[in-house]
Amino acid sequence: METKGTDEVEKLKSRFMSAWHSVKYSWVLKTKTSFSRNSPVFLLGKCYHFKAEDEESPTESCTADEFDNDVVMGNVDDFRRDFASRVWLTYREEFATLPDSVVTSDCGWGCTLRAGQMMLAQALVLHFLGRDWTWPEALTLEALDTETRTSSAARRLVASLEASFQGDRPRLPEPLCQGGAEEADSHLKEVYHRTIVSWFGDTPSSQLGVHRLVHLGMASGKRAGDWYGPAVVAHILRKAVEAATDPGLKGINVYVAQDCTVYSADVIESHSARADACGGPEGHVADSRAVIILIPVRLGGEKINPDYFNFVKGILSLEYCIGIIGGKPKQAYYFVGFQDDSLIYMDPHYCQSFVDVSTSDFLLQSYHCPSPKKMPFVKMDPSCTIGFYSKSVQDYERICNELSKVLQPSVKEKYPAFTFMKGHGRDYELSVPAEKKEWPFIRDKRKAGATAGDFVLLKRHTEERGKEH
Repeated sequence: METKGTDEVEKLKSRFMSAWHSVKYSWVLKTKTSFSRNSPVFLLGKCYHFKAEDEESPTESCTADEFDNDVVMGNVDDFRRDFASRVWLTYREEFATLPDSVVTSDCGWGCTLRAGQMMLAQALVLHFLGRDWTWPEALTLEALDTETRTSSAARRLVASLEASFQGDRPRLPEPLCQGGAEEADSHLKEVYHRTIVSWFGDTPSSQLGVHRLVHLGMASGKRAGDWYGPAVVAHILRKAVEAATDPGLKGINVYVAQDCTVYSADVIESHSARADACGGPEGHVADSRAVIILIPVRLGGEKINPDYFNFVKGILSLEYCIGIIGGKPKQAYYFVGFQDDSLIYMDPHYCQSFVDVSTSDFLLQSYHCPSPKKMPFVKMDPSCTIGFYSKSVQDYERICNELSKVLQPSVKEKYPAFTFMKGHGRDYELSVPAEKKEWPFIRDKRKAGATAGDFVLLKRHTEERGKEH
């Protein structure tokens, strides 16, 4: 009886905290984001310039080298459509209890997991739909109304003490997509779109949902309610994709770099693994696996080193970049682009209601965000995970060549953020299991904190090890 009473108290506490976070994080939407019309905007390899309103001129992929060229044009609606088409995964409440807990919401602690989910979702969009795909309803999304949603959250705070949230809201029918001659193609893309979102549903059976991620994190000593770092999330995502049973995910592997080093033989091996994989929801058979490359890095000591700003810009200017799991201290964001000296990000710190993605007509609106946010580079936490999508071995070779140019350190920088090396990781006798590390450089608990000097020393050690081989 005592145990049962304790569980009820914990459930009530979890419900109360969930409602409180709904109120707290709704204020995130209060500030509006402004963009300069005089500077290009980069979004996951696409470049937009708001001075142009020429809708007949397509927006092209470009790099930071073309930053000053006015030949790359777009318009505001193109950017809005592109941004709103990215899959947005935020805090949710009132889902089934998470493994080994009574927790029914990830509000207040699951932001890094959500940022990781968004990065993985972008990789899946590239894999199944391509970088040029946009959601037909992207521009119909209503702006996030702070006052309305905050007051709604406040009402839920009271209601949560009396009853469950789930089932309180009527489900509205989703408008059917009309396409005429392109109806079949639009329908197929919509199937892929919905399938990708459903993989991230907040149910124990969802392939890449928060329940699965929390369960896999337990092997690294993490539990529901704990804080997850970008490096740990990278390894959890790898395990989740590896353990996925859906045929559509059998054509994809996730590779996580070790000690800021990408071992090419390991990536190529991942591309070739299990050629019997199916390539998508429709059962298309692939001849090799695509690889999602995740690279946990630390871009400085206690604070980000400003010399890495241009490196981050260069990364986010590449069409095969799937973003960065990062943020600022105590808050994780999903970085997707930049303008001038500000990062553009998708914010998971907004608590939304559980959506049953097992139905064929579940509403997609809460999985897409109409409002981009910006943050100065100087506020970026140095600990982050960078992601890339490689469709084939040929793609990987191209990525290596292009990234080698971006990674060339400046005179100030001295050391690259990460490196590529030939061979397998096992050839270098890495003694510490990578998934046990919170970030690539183990922090000595006897010290107050890591310093920039510690970082440079470890980077020099990595460089010298590379020279030996």
